[in-house]
Amino acid sequence: MRNLRLPVFVLAAASVSLPVLAQGSLDSLPDAAAIRSYYESGLRRNGIVGSSLAMVRDAKVVLRENYGLQGKSPDVPVDDDTTYHWASCTKTLTGVAIMQLRDRGLLSLDDPLIKYIPELAAVHDAFGPIANVTIRHAMSHSGGFRDATWPWRDDDKAWQPFEPTQWSQIVAMMPYTDVAFAPGTKFSYSNLGVVFLGEIIERLSGDPYQVYMEKNVLRPLGMSRSYFDKSPYFLLRYRSHSWDLKAGKLSEDPFDFDTGITRSNGGLNAPIGDMLKYLAFLLGDSAKGAEYDVVLKRSSLEEMWKPFLPVTPDEDFQSRKGAHDEVTTSFFVHTDGGLKLIGHAGWQNGFRSHFYVDPATHSAYIVAYNTDAQDDHPTDKDPSAGAPGNTQQNTRGFDFELRDYLIDHFFEKR
Repeated sequence: MRNLRLPVFVLAAASVSLPVLAQGSLDSLPDAAAIRSYYESGLRRNGIVGSSLAMVRDAKVVLRENYGLQGKSPDVPVDDDTTYHWASCTKTLTGVAIMQLRDRGLLSLDDPLIKYIPELAAVHDAFGPIANVTIRHAMSHSGGFRDATWPWRDDDKAWQPFEPTQWSQIVAMMPYTDVAFAPGTKFSYSNLGVVFLGEIIERLSGDPYQVYMEKNVLRPLGMSRSYFDKSPYFLLRYRSHSWDLKAGKLSEDPFDFDTGITRSNGGLNAPIGDMLKYLAFLLGDSAKGAEYDVVLKRSSLEEMWKPFLPVTPDEDFQSRKGAHDEVTTSFFVHTDGGLKLIGHAGWQNGFRSHFYVDPATHSAYIVAYNTDAQDDHPTDKDPSAGAPGNTQQNTRGFDFELRDYLIDHFFEKR
């Protein structure tokens, strides 16, 4: 049956053992105490139940911090084994997979999506033939597709699935889908477009998305405790619960949930240690070139980081005065002064996260939270204003504040 999606296999014993980030002297940063204090005070102030932060300098892990709880009743503290849901950070791995297929000669980034997904013929496009929408447009969120996978949403209907669970549901919605602007002319974030990329991966490889990713990305990078959607039984005890915090009321979100057909844009679950292996790949190392080239050659990875379109600041893409964001093919570039950071963020079902790498100095950091505090935040009304003296509980706002703090206190100025 076309709609069967098999669970990913997590075979720790079979994982390829690659060199990974060296363990530097933890807390060897001159500002380690100040960074830890800023991070922990922000978590407490914003009511975040659990979080983890890791920082890399000169390709060495120089700070790892775990905070709070991954579960309640009974209390289970966050530790190095805690597995977080990475939501849209998954999109960057999907982009790597598309580039793998490109490098193997199976597709071109400028191929029309409809070449591989003929069902798109039912989509309404007032700007020309649907064949004008390419794989590159889907990777750079410039294809004109809506943000959400559902064309509507009614959260009061408990029976409605969290996300579409079958490709047939996506196909059924195509006659009610339109292209909102001429493809390639502007950025507009689209989860739906990345679902199409996941479908292309399946059709060209012959594997379910998660099986392809296990074979071609996770296992080669040694990410042996990473998986998509519901947890393998032997890893379930490490998976973090997640919460929403609104008006001072903490409520738990669904645990060990399934992202359905949208797993290519947000289905990844992994501990920080595995994500550090991914950061090591992104940072690169000439001594490990052959091992990393098995996943994707360096020139193709760097091609993915070329800015494609500017991102207009909004509540989910905030930059302080003088800084700005641009979308690339599956990543974002955040420019602040002379610093250009490559990264991505994710948020779903109470989890929030982001990572940034500076390949020029082999420096990076990654952070995950298991609580989405959602009170109003000063920057919600003016994204360029910054948020000094924030007294509201808002994970998104603190996430941006932490980024700017680390730009000032961790990354090398250029």
